[in-house]
Amino acid sequence: MKLKKIKRFSIGYRTLKTAVGIAVAIGIASFLDLEYYTSAGILTILSIQTTKRKSVHAIYTRVAAGLLSLLLSYILFSIGGYNVITLGVLILLFLPLLVMFHITAAFVSSVVIVLQIFNSGEFTLPLLYNELLLMLVGFGVGFLINFYMPDISKGLNKHRIAIEEAYSAIFHEIEKYLRTGDTSWDGKELLIAEKSVAKGKSLAYMDVENHLARKEDVYYRYFDIREKQLEIIERVLPKITSLPASVAHSKIVADFVGELSENVHSGNTVTESRRKLQRVRERFEEMPMPKNHEEFLAMSALYVFIEEMDEYLAIKQNFEGLNVKKGRLKNHK
Repeated sequence: MKLKKIKRFSIGYRTLKTAVGIAVAIGIASFLDLEYYTSAGILTILSIQTTKRKSVHAIYTRVAAGLLSLLLSYILFSIGGYNVITLGVLILLFLPLLVMFHITAAFVSSVVIVLQIFNSGEFTLPLLYNELLLMLVGFGVGFLINFYMPDISKGLNKHRIAIEEAYSAIFHEIEKYLRTGDTSWDGKELLIAEKSVAKGKSLAYMDVENHLARKEDVYYRYFDIREKQLEIIERVLPKITSLPASVAHSKIVADFVGELSENVHSGNTVTESRRKLQRVRERFEEMPMPKNHEEFLAMSALYVFIEEMDEYLAIKQNFEGLNVKKGRLKNHK
C-alpha cells in the first residue's frame, strides 16, 4: 500500500485565530473568576468559522441553543433530580428541539453547558450568571476574532489573470488552426482555465460570505460568467478544430477569433465584438455556396461556431466589468 506524502508543516490564519481566541477567552474567563472557565475556550472554538457570515450564524444558533439548554436543564433537573437518567432524558428531548428550530449545529456547545449544570448538582442564580458570562466571553471572543479575514483580492486577481490568459491562448490556437490547419496544440490551457474558474469562483463566494450586507459580488459574477463561457468553448472546440475541408470562410472566422484573442479582459466590450461578429455573418452571406459535401460540412461547422461565439459574448453583455489593472501571471505562457 502506497503511503500518503506528509504535508508540509504550516500554520494557517484560521489556526492562528483559533489559538489566539482560545487563549484570550480562557484568560478573560479566568480573570472574571468564572467556574469552568476553560469552557470559554471550547465555546470560542465552536464559533470560529471560515467566513464572517457563517460565524454570525454559528453564534446566533449557539446562543439560542445555549439559552434553550439552560431552560430545559432547570425544568428537568428540578423535576427528576441530578442523575444520569434525567440527563439522558434531557438529551433525548433536547436534540429533537434543536432539529425543530434548525440549530442542530449548536448541539455540542449546548451539551457543554448542560454537563456543567449537571456537575454542579444544583441550579442557582450564581450558576446561571456564570453560564451566561461563559457564553458571552466564549462566543463574544469568537465573534470578534472571526471578524479578521485575510485580504483575498490578490488571489481573485491571480485566478482572473490565469483565466484571461488561458482564454486568449485558446482563441489563438483556434485562429492558428483555421489559418494553417496546425493541430499540435496540447490543450493545456483548457485545464488551466477549468482549475482557475473553479478556484476563483470558490474564493469569490468566500468574499461574498465575508461581507454581511452584500448578497452578490462582482467577482463572483465574473467567475460565473467565465464558467458559462468555458462550457461554450469546450462545446465548440471539437467541431471547429476538425473541419473536413478548407474553405474561404475559415480565414474570415480566423480574423475574428484572432481579434477576440487579443481582447480577453475584465472590461465589457461585448457590444463592439458582437457588431464585428454580425459583419462576419454578412460576409458569409455574400460568399458562394459549397461545391461539395466536405465544404458544406466545413461551412456548417463555421456557422455553428459563430453562433456559439455570439452566445459566448452575450453572456457578458450586461456585466459592468471589473475595475482592475491589466496584469500577467509570472511563469505563465
